[in-house]
Amino acid sequence: MTAAAESDAWRHTSYGFVHDTENALIAPFSPGWAMEVEYTAAFSELFDQAGLFIRARDDVWVKAATEFSDGQLSAGAVVTHGRSDWSLSPASDWLGKRVLIRASWSGGAITIRGGIAGEPLRLLRVLPFEDADSVEAGPLVCAPTRAGLVVPFHAWRVTAADASLHGQ
Repeated sequence: MTAAAESDAWRHTSYGFVHDTENALIAPFSPGWAMEVEYTAAFSELFDQAGLFIRARDDVWVKAATEFSDGQLSAGAVVTHGRSDWSLSPASDWLGKRVLIRASWSGGAITIRGGIAGEPLRLLRVLPFEDADSVEAGPLVCAPTRAGLVVPFHAWRVTAADASLHGQ
C-alpha cells in the first residue's frame, strides 16, 4: 500500500486538529472475530505508520499500528471516541521485520496484540468496544510528514476471536 502525502487519523487531543485522511482498505468486522495484518515495518521518517484500522463512525475508531516517532519504532494504538488518545511502547527490534498486528473483538472489548510474525505476540492494548452497526476494519498506512511511503502487506486475515485475554 502506498500512503498519500500528509495522511493520518487523529481527532482534537493535544494538537487541536482533525485528520481523517488515513489510507485504509476496510471490510466488515463483527464481534466474535479477530482481524490480522502482516506487513514489513521498514520506516524511516517521522510518524510513518502501518497496521490495522477499525472504524465504527467518523468519530469512533481504533488505529492499531507500528509508528516511527522520536527516532525509533513503537507499537501502540490510537483509540478515538470523539477525541483521540495515543499509547505506545518501544518496538525497535521490529524495525525492518515482518510484523503482525491482531485485533480480537469479544466480550464488549477489543484486544490488540502485535509482534514479529511467527513469534509470540505481546499485548498492546485492551479497550472497550461495544457492538455497533457497520464496523469495518483492515490494513492501514499513513505518512503525516511526507510522500512516497510504500508498505508491503503480506497477509490480511479474519479468524476466530481469542479465547481469553491471557495465555495466548
